[in-house]
Amino acid sequence: LEASLMKKITCAFWLIFTWIQAACGDVSYSLPEETKRGWVIGNIAKDLGLKSGELSHRKARIEAEETEKRYFDINVENGNLIVADRIDREELCDERASCVVKRELVLESPLELHRVNVHIQDINDNTPQFNDEVIKLEIHESAVRGARFLIEEAHDADVGQNSVQQYALNKNDHFVLVITGNTIELVLDKELDREKQDEIDLVLTALDGGSPQRTGTVAIHVTVLDANDNAPVFNQAVYKASLPENSPLDTVVVTVSAADADEGVNGDVSYDFGHVTEDVKRTFSINAKTGEIKVIGNVDFESKTSFEIRVKAKDGLGLSSHGKVIISVTDVNDNAPVVSLKSLSDSVAENTPPGTEVGIINVQDRDSENNRQVRCSLQTGVPFKLVPSIKNYYSLVTTEQLDRELVSDYNITITATDEGSPPLSSSKTVHLTVADINDNPPVFEEQSYNINDNTPQFNDEVIDLEISENADRGARFLIEEAHDADVGQNSVQQYALNKNDHFVLVITGNTIELVLDKELDREKQNEIDLVLTALDGGSPQRTGTVAIHVTVLDANDNAPVFNQAVYKASLPENSPLDTVVVTVSAADADEGVNGDVSYDFGHVTEDVKRTFSINAKTGEIKVIGNVDFESKTSFEIRVKAKDGLGLSSHGKVIISVTDVNDNAPVVSLKSLSDSVAENTPPGTEVGIINVQDRDSENNRQVRCSLQTGVPFKLIPSIKNYYSLVTTEQLDRELVSDYNITITATDEGSPPLSSSKTVHLTVADINDNPPVFEEQSYSAYVTENNKPGSTLCSVAARDPDWRQNGTVVYSLLPGEVNGAPVSSYVSVNGDTGVIHAVRAFDYEHFRSFKVHVMARDNGSPPLSSNVTVNVFISDVNDNSPQILYPTPEGNSFMTELVPKAAHAGSLVSKVIAVDADSGQNAWLSYHIVKSTEPGLFTIGLHSGEIRTQRDISESDSIKQNLIVAVKDNGQPPLSATCSMYLLISDNLAEVPELKDISYDERDSKLTSYLIIALVSVSTFFLTFIIIVLGVRFCRRRKPRLLFDGAVAIPSGYLPPNYADVDGTGTLRSTYNYDGYMTTGSRTSDFKFVSSYNDDTLPIDASPHKESVYFQNNLFQVQKLIQSYFS
Repeated sequence: LEASLMKKITCAFWLIFTWIQAACGDVSYSLPEETKRGWVIGNIAKDLGLKSGELSHRKARIEAEETEKRYFDINVENGNLIVADRIDREELCDERASCVVKRELVLESPLELHRVNVHIQDINDNTPQFNDEVIKLEIHESAVRGARFLIEEAHDADVGQNSVQQYALNKNDHFVLVITGNTIELVLDKELDREKQDEIDLVLTALDGGSPQRTGTVAIHVTVLDANDNAPVFNQAVYKASLPENSPLDTVVVTVSAADADEGVNGDVSYDFGHVTEDVKRTFSINAKTGEIKVIGNVDFESKTSFEIRVKAKDGLGLSSHGKVIISVTDVNDNAPVVSLKSLSDSVAENTPPGTEVGIINVQDRDSENNRQVRCSLQTGVPFKLVPSIKNYYSLVTTEQLDRELVSDYNITITATDEGSPPLSSSKTVHLTVADINDNPPVFEEQSYNINDNTPQFNDEVIDLEISENADRGARFLIEEAHDADVGQNSVQQYALNKNDHFVLVITGNTIELVLDKELDREKQNEIDLVLTALDGGSPQRTGTVAIHVTVLDANDNAPVFNQAVYKASLPENSPLDTVVVTVSAADADEGVNGDVSYDFGHVTEDVKRTFSINAKTGEIKVIGNVDFESKTSFEIRVKAKDGLGLSSHGKVIISVTDVNDNAPVVSLKSLSDSVAENTPPGTEVGIINVQDRDSENNRQVRCSLQTGVPFKLIPSIKNYYSLVTTEQLDRELVSDYNITITATDEGSPPLSSSKTVHLTVADINDNPPVFEEQSYSAYVTENNKPGSTLCSVAARDPDWRQNGTVVYSLLPGEVNGAPVSSYVSVNGDTGVIHAVRAFDYEHFRSFKVHVMARDNGSPPLSSNVTVNVFISDVNDNSPQILYPTPEGNSFMTELVPKAAHAGSLVSKVIAVDADSGQNAWLSYHIVKSTEPGLFTIGLHSGEIRTQRDISESDSIKQNLIVAVKDNGQPPLSATCSMYLLISDNLAEVPELKDISYDERDSKLTSYLIIALVSVSTFFLTFIIIVLGVRFCRRRKPRLLFDGAVAIPSGYLPPNYADVDGTGTLRSTYNYDGYMTTGSRTSDFKFVSSYNDDTLPIDASPHKESVYFQNNLFQVQKLIQSYFS
């Protein structure tokens, strides 16, 4: 069983593989970049085994991603693959050695997909370029021969042999070029001397290997930084100055000046005293910046006539030199002579002979020259005098014999005056007792004695020296000598330095120098402690020591060193701004400004500059732009660490961008039918869909679906292609177009999706006839309409499209009252509006039918019919016609009214008809004028004239009423008639009526007709009176005798109008017929007719009505003729 299953699986796999091979073929071409548009790359139809005619039929096309250029096109006529856009290999593939443009050839019906690979060959179209136009280097003049300085390499967008192959440096005295792999180093071949040349300009050339060869150059500007290799030098070996004693404070005595050939801090000279005595320190100061020596204490010529001061000039990093300043103090007469008693006898024997010396006086003046020349004198009156002796000594001698009994003691005032200007003087009083005196003082064998009782001493306990580590071997540093108060052999005779690795002692005369015997290295030993010993020549020998503390100053002799050769970091795409990616760190063994490391990018591409930044202080590399995995999966960044004085080193940072599911799938429409016929069978392919997701791995795995409720589905095809096919028969009349939403969802977390709506139109076929909106139509038109007026509009809808749904209207053949229907109405073929061709007469006919056909313009055309009922409505175009009494003619009609008639008694009745119908035939009656107003009243709708009150004797026998009959049309039409009443019980009582005149215009009736009517009325009135009398006798109600006193027919029927307001005021309906008369002067005569039917039946024809009217008229004529015969 397992073997059979494996066999089936293998077979299925082989079939699928064979199908994929057949459906997906690969073809490859090679093409140099920058090939002109239209260039034929190859015949893709021939290479894939396709027929050229098949390409056009199957809609062959080259497909690319939406964000990519097409680059290539296919000529469907001959099958050639041609260049469609400019191809720049560097734009496509950056610096990748292999550059392949992958496109897909899509064929439809059935769907086939062929991969087209075009290898883009590089041409030497790019020149090598350096990142900067000028490379600036700062190199210390103390840099040793062989020092290396890294230079950023040139970049050539080309690849292979066309990229940078070699470098060349212009000829110069100091540097050579060393290339190791991709590392370019400038090597110092000869030591620098800033004092001779402080700037050096070089030119570095990069050459590629293309043909023709391209070159790029960069200028290298070397700034030679100063090293502290020069000590300050005084502009005079000895400075001499003269200073008056007692000069005021801050008097400038002299200004010393020293120059240092170095620059910057190395050339900043400061001044100080060297080893000086305390009286110099108390008397003078030196300005450290300017070298001015000023007076800060008392300058006394008598204390010190001159000063020899050692001054020291020191630069910023500790190298120093010494100079000498000799200040001569000039005397000022500021000291009065001082008289001092050097010897004086306690007493003078009174027997002392004259000339005896009794005392020795010394006069001293501390001034000099004339200021110290002194004259001495005594006051007068004393037996003494001064006798000049040796060097300002005076002997006080007696001038005469003393007599102790006369004067036992003397106060002798000695006055000394100098020769200064002005002269100064002083006095001293000597008390001398006259007695015996001992005038011989003790005398020493020697004037002075000398012993070795002083130890050599240095001015400071510790001598501090600051020496740069780049000081050359043999550099000398002056040490202040020791001082011994003893002299001669007892003074300092020699010096000794303790054993050490770097310094030796050299003594020249009184100059002691510390000489550098071995170069210093601050990074190994930053401080050195020495002991200098001074020895005198006395016995026993005495020694003095001083500590020498040497601080080794840093020189910038170490470049920063990264703690990692390569930094690797992983960064998710779309990381927020200021995200720290990695921190690079470099250490510099130097200190201070030499060890201050700053960070920057080396040569990096523009996208690195847009995406990342590096903190110059901390080395943090942060995100400053958009990180997009789909644009770039990794970044290789060269970082540079530079110390404060220009030495630098480089490191590499590799940042791998990790994919985040940030790209929703993109649905693109590769092919879509313009429209789909509604009779298209299920399974028909109507479009080709392609789905792409720019993410990677699971984030780019996509599922596609359609919304529910559409008769379509997606069938997976080849490599993210789907066919959109129908699933059932379409009906355009139900759904004319579809908005099909295709949703693509990836497998990322969280999943992303996107949708694309495809609009598909269903093409129409003529499968639906026009359908009228109503089963039948009714049109209502008033009579007397204008020809051409609109009766109604019919509308038919055809759900088909365009000409299949365009409806044209027409009339079907037919007759109305024997005439063609087209002579009555017409229809607009486009709009369906029906118009009247002629004016209609309601009294002629009241309705008719029209048949209208609606037809579409399809092929073949489809049609349908509808019936239109046209109803003619009445217009108030006929005035009321009064039948009784006759309103016109020369004859008149008189009615008798019994004198005993009571209120409400029926006197007569006005009968009128109207040829119109409905409201237009609704008549109302009004008494317009009467002889006795208020005596008679008329029924508003019945026309019955009744007494309104009982008749009195005062009422006139002759009563004349004018009655108006008005219809209810708009506008209303009316007619009037006159009614003459005689109040009398019989005609005998009636006076002559000849005085009742009638105007010819009041009636159109002939005289014989009036007589006939009066006779008929009398007959009817008599008949009614008799009937009423009989009934009155029976009921003993005499009032009813007069109820029938009107000469009118008793059997009349109600008129033909209804109680429209529902109030019940009209109790019955009346109909009137009109008849034409012959043989009389009147045109017509009205008779009341008793019938309940409509005045004119809807189907009655004018012909029948006319015959009926003529027959009745003939009968009336015969009746009147027989009555008068």
